[in-house]
Amino acid sequence: MTGNYQQLALAEVQPGMVLSDELLDVQGHVLLPQGTVLTAAMLALMPRHGIAVLPILRDEVTPEMVAASQQHHAARIAQLFRKNDPDSGSDWATATLRRFVTDYRLGMQESAQDE
Repeated sequence: MTGNYQQLALAEVQPGMVLSDELLDVQGHVLLPQGTVLTAAMLALMPRHGIAVLPILRDEVTPEMVAASQQHHAARIAQLFRKNDPDSGSDWATATLRRFVTDYRLGMQESAQDE
C-alpha cells in the first residue's frame, strides 16, 4: 500500500476519489486495481461485496488526472471491442457486454452520451 493514503468509510467516499491500493473482496479477489478513479456506480456496488472502508489517496485528484484515466479506459475498451460495431444490431450480446464494461469503467454518464 502506498504511504500517502487514508482509510475512509464508504459513506465518506465521493465519486472521483482514487484508490491507493487494490480493493479486495472478503475472499481476497481483486475487485478494483490500484489507481482506480471511483464512480458513483462503483460506490453503489460496494455493500454487495461487504466493503465498508476504502483506501483512498490523500493527494488531490485533478480533473486532468480523471480525464486521462477515462481516456485510457475508453481506448482500452475500444481495443478490446475493436471487432464489434456498437451501432450494428447483428451482435447484440457483444454490444450489451460493451455497454456494461463502459458503464463500469467510465461511469454511467459516458455510456448515456453514446446513445
